[in-house]
Amino acid sequence: MPSSSSPSEKHPAPPLPEPLRVAVADSHTHLDMQSGTVEEALAKAASVGVTTVVQVGCDVRGSRWAAETAGLYDAVHAAVALHPNEAPRIVHGDPDGWSRQGAREPGGTAALDTALAEIARLAALPQVKGVGETGLDYFRTGPEGKEAQETSFRAHIEIAKRHGKALVIHDRDAHTDVLRILKEEGAPERTVFHCYSGDADMAQVCARAGYFMSFAGNVTFKNARHLRDALAVAPLELVLVETDAPFLTPAPYRGRPNAPYLIPVTVRAMADVRGIDEDALATALAANTARAFDY
Repeated sequence: MPSSSSPSEKHPAPPLPEPLRVAVADSHTHLDMQSGTVEEALAKAASVGVTTVVQVGCDVRGSRWAAETAGLYDAVHAAVALHPNEAPRIVHGDPDGWSRQGAREPGGTAALDTALAEIARLAALPQVKGVGETGLDYFRTGPEGKEAQETSFRAHIEIAKRHGKALVIHDRDAHTDVLRILKEEGAPERTVFHCYSGDADMAQVCARAGYFMSFAGNVTFKNARHLRDALAVAPLELVLVETDAPFLTPAPYRGRPNAPYLIPVTVRAMADVRGIDEDALATALAANTARAFDY
């Protein structure tokens, strides 16, 4: 999830795209940050061929909600974690951001340990298929927060391996350190770079390591040539698609609210980049997501 505000609700929701002929999954979404009910979001998505979503938590509260929601709906799988920007806030007792507590609470490493213990508890649940989004974010968090981020990231890697779950990576302006820590700790068997943000060279590094690369709506942006270059060289069997909704709405709807039903827009743009048939790409994406999250 980007560290920025969601699109304004004043902008109308984009229209329904033409349905996909081969059903796919949205590998990363935040239904709790979108308007409307879960039922409405799932029905709208299913009507255009998006039949599965991975609901991602960014803090303890959101991770509990993700696990609960995945337990209620067969079409929803959960990923649980402390967002990279959440870790320094917990350590420093800062209520702003994903935590939404509304009042300053005691911080410190003990508070972070307590939050990580709850993430580990949730990760053991059968409906939880991933641990994430975790990683490093140097865009929003300065040097003073790096230690807490790295501590949290390493803990999440251990949790994912302990419970045999996919690791979902948030990597913003931190490619070198993210790859280094994965190598030092030993990445889980299934590792997903959510909202892949690297270039073609990094895609080749990820490919050699067997990391999945999940592309979001920003692959359609005019200034995102590096993402299209990365998509062009990424092995097809390691490519996923996501919305990261309500963020990163694909062109031509950039700036309007995103939702899982807009996955077909991104899939078609990705098929153009790859120079392959839309159905062939959708077939691969569906199989890859099921393999990445083991469902």
